[in-house]
Amino acid sequence: MIIVRFGDDFVAGFQYERDAQRFLADLRERFARFGLELHPDKTRLIEFGRFAARDRQARGLGKPETFEFLGFIHICTRMRDGRFWVRRITSSKRVRVKLREVKDQLRSRRHQPVPEQARWLASVVRGHMAYYAVPGNRTGVAAFRTQVTRHWCAELRRRSQRHRLDWKRMDRLANQWLPPARVMHPFPNDRFRVRTQGRSPVR
Repeated sequence: MIIVRFGDDFVAGFQYERDAQRFLADLRERFARFGLELHPDKTRLIEFGRFAARDRQARGLGKPETFEFLGFIHICTRMRDGRFWVRRITSSKRVRVKLREVKDQLRSRRHQPVPEQARWLASVVRGHMAYYAVPGNRTGVAAFRTQVTRHWCAELRRRSQRHRLDWKRMDRLANQWLPPARVMHPFPNDRFRVRTQGRSPVR
């Protein structure tokens, strides 16, 4: 069994389905002792992992289900060389919420100098990438940057009825100030592959 927890959200993984079913039943029973219950829309028992696609195909079923956890949608897939891979892409709900916040902030900052707006937006994009720029999610990060640029362009155009801001100039502005979309995190296996030298601490 493995378990990953953050706050009151967690994901538990089991090799055998019967163990997962027993765990879920015991968990509901224990919660009930304290007058609590699991969230019905967030609690699911799904077939997921290295052999899920193969086993489901043998039973005539579709692809393994996906699940959302900590702002990512987790997907069973394979790399180009055939190795199993849990791909993580940005949750669309998280993106919509964040872009709504960006739009509201830009409206209140509409008449600030462009460099001041740009520095704030650059910090927003950097913060987004610091969390979401994982392997396999570059497209999602790039899409967020594009939408931020679109909102910025719309607010700059609203500053004047005779704007001359076309998309060619807007692209130059975005490339000047906003960091480019790129993967910033290694694969989990690389992150957890640590080495020690003698009795020295892990570096």
